[in-house]
Amino acid sequence: MSNVADVPVQPSLRRMRQFGVRPDRELGQNFLIDSNILGVIARAAELEPSDVALEIGGGLGVLSEHLAERVAHVHVIELDQRLSDALHDATDPHPNVSLHWADAMTLDLGALDPAPGKLVANLPYGIAAGALLRSIEQLASVSVWVAMVQREVGERFASAPGSSVYGVPSVLAQLACEVTVLRTIPRTVFLPAPNVDSVLLSMRRRAGAQPVEPALRRLVSGGFAHRRKTLAGSLALANGAPGRSREQVRGALEQLGQRPDVRAERLSAEDFRALAGLLG
Repeated sequence: MSNVADVPVQPSLRRMRQFGVRPDRELGQNFLIDSNILGVIARAAELEPSDVALEIGGGLGVLSEHLAERVAHVHVIELDQRLSDALHDATDPHPNVSLHWADAMTLDLGALDPAPGKLVANLPYGIAAGALLRSIEQLASVSVWVAMVQREVGERFASAPGSSVYGVPSVLAQLACEVTVLRTIPRTVFLPAPNVDSVLLSMRRRAGAQPVEPALRRLVSGGFAHRRKTLAGSLALANGAPGRSREQVRGALEQLGQRPDVRAERLSAEDFRALAGLLG
């Protein structure tokens, strides 16, 4: 019989041992094993007792239970049914938690009830960028995001025009949100330790931010489709501005005070919105 003193105090480590959980790298599972980070996340999210929070990637429930003790309701989305016992161990004591066994990339986020106002998560690496963009689009109720993501994703979302990593995710996120990398996260807080660095990313929806219309989304995607081309050339090759010629795109860019041969990475999110309006 094992000695009680041998049982880990940290919840993730205890549940891994108790329920025989082994992280699945194919699912991007890197479990949080340093509970000190929970306070950092909670403070960054400015949690209030009235909040409804959404966590994507519940894992072993260490963040889930931390949130449940501080907000009115928590939606936890988890794909891996092998974590059922561990996640129920964390959340069953909290009647204000709703577990959703589903893929966050296909679940109808807009149907969550009550509607979440904040997304707080240690996002699985494989879906981090997609989950953030999908939540911006589908969850108009969310005004604050605080998420641990791989450093590359965090820097891309927060990058400024002209940066080598500035691209489609940067523009789509910044059209809706103020985006900030708050701090780096040591690899040692996860098990297994990931092969990449992580950051804590903050996004706050801009007051009055409008949904990204399909034409604007197509314009942004088309503009970056051929990064070595000018914006007008890339849009022409990718059909990112249907019905508009290269000359018309160049003319619209000049109206915005941009060079006609400018590349997509030089335009801010609001420049893209203005360009879409001119190309209407």
